[in-house]
Amino acid sequence: MVEFVILAPFLLGIIAFFLPKESGRTILVVTGSIHLLFSVTLWVRRPVAFLPEYFSVTPEGLLSLLVISFLFFLVAIYTTAYLKEAKIQSENIFIGSMILFLSTMTMVTLSDHIMVMWIAIEATTLASAPLIYTHRSKASLEATWKYVLICSVGIAMALLGSVFLVLAMDLGNINVPLSFSALSEVAKQLDPIWLKAAFVLILVGYGTKMGLAPMHTWLPDAHSEAPSPASALLSGVLLNCAYLGIFKTNKIMIAAGLGDFSGTILIIFGLMSILAAATFIMKQTEYKRLLAYSSIENMGIIAFGTGIGGLGVYGAILCLIHHSLIKSSLFLTSGNILLGYGSGLIDKTGNLVKLMPKTLIAFFAGFAGISGFPPFGIFIGEMFIIIGAFRTAHYVVATIFIISLCVIFAGFANQAMKISFGDSDKHLSIKLKEKARLIWPQYILLLTSLVLCLWIPETLYKTIIDAVAVIGGGL
Repeated sequence: MVEFVILAPFLLGIIAFFLPKESGRTILVVTGSIHLLFSVTLWVRRPVAFLPEYFSVTPEGLLSLLVISFLFFLVAIYTTAYLKEAKIQSENIFIGSMILFLSTMTMVTLSDHIMVMWIAIEATTLASAPLIYTHRSKASLEATWKYVLICSVGIAMALLGSVFLVLAMDLGNINVPLSFSALSEVAKQLDPIWLKAAFVLILVGYGTKMGLAPMHTWLPDAHSEAPSPASALLSGVLLNCAYLGIFKTNKIMIAAGLGDFSGTILIIFGLMSILAAATFIMKQTEYKRLLAYSSIENMGIIAFGTGIGGLGVYGAILCLIHHSLIKSSLFLTSGNILLGYGSGLIDKTGNLVKLMPKTLIAFFAGFAGISGFPPFGIFIGEMFIIIGAFRTAHYVVATIFIISLCVIFAGFANQAMKISFGDSDKHLSIKLKEKARLIWPQYILLLTSLVLCLWIPETLYKTIIDAVAVIGGGL
């Protein structure tokens, strides 16, 4: 059952490459529906994998899997309407790549073996690269090349880090499977020097894919050039997959008694990412790049909270869930804006409140949510992180964290106001009719985020607590 959740979209994705447009759009939604059903079944039954040495159902993996499956289902529905409005070459390649992308991300969430995790994260790069090159322009070619090259260098460093983990085992005279769960149990026997080196390399390697500064340079170009449904998946769930590799490695570090070392490095990279986002958001001229830098900020927040530990980890997981929901909604909404105005430049938009009122609701609610306004979950997550930072006497970094968030909010708010209420060309005619399938997936994502702020199902809450507990976090 566990492996079938990976294989089902893989096989359907290959089939989609050979289907005509209408059939391809249908199989996209069907795949999303089947995958969501299997993911929920996996959540309820928690079966043992057929290959337990390679795959395992863990709390953190299940949490990521459910988010991925839910988002993909809604993005698939939006995509069927989007493809009717947008001019996309080789639609069958786009749809097939999206489904294969789902398969590789699912493999990441269920991987327990360190090398299988590495293969799965590398596979997400190969599956998603065609999505960035969809428009076949010079800019999209450059963005794709940058994405593949930078992420491949990063993943090579993660491979070297994995090799160092093996060395840490050999020097500690340990003979256990090369899995995260097995290594966590014998972590205190691992050689600490090689274990530290392994963590640094894995953090830099997977941090490249996660979008942590200064390894983030591929992310703004890729998000701005990819079609909006692809951007929603890249930002909403791909970054989470890379974080999962870091999270699992950090679990080994904490079990080995090296949590202070790994936590300090995570705090540094987290703050660097937030500061980088604050610097670039202020001067952005394209709204999709604006959202991309917002993703860099949120990944920094998540890394920062994880490094703080304790209550900060709980806040980081909340931010992870709500960032996926809200940022995916924003990227889908940016697709409507692009189709309507015909330009990705902020100065070419304006007066969204009158020209596209339904889209305005989704855009402005998404802006409020991603900026950390109550009652959205990112506000709650950030509050837990700040409280956790002060509890652990991280006063200086907590102050930098708060000031950076204020600067980012000011920059984001300035651009959001221009798009929503700014003056537009009087002769501008909107080229898009706000059809239901182009609107309600965003509404559902935002509503889900709001509901989870007020009420978390008991099973979901327990899974979050279990995931947080494995690296020493909690309420």
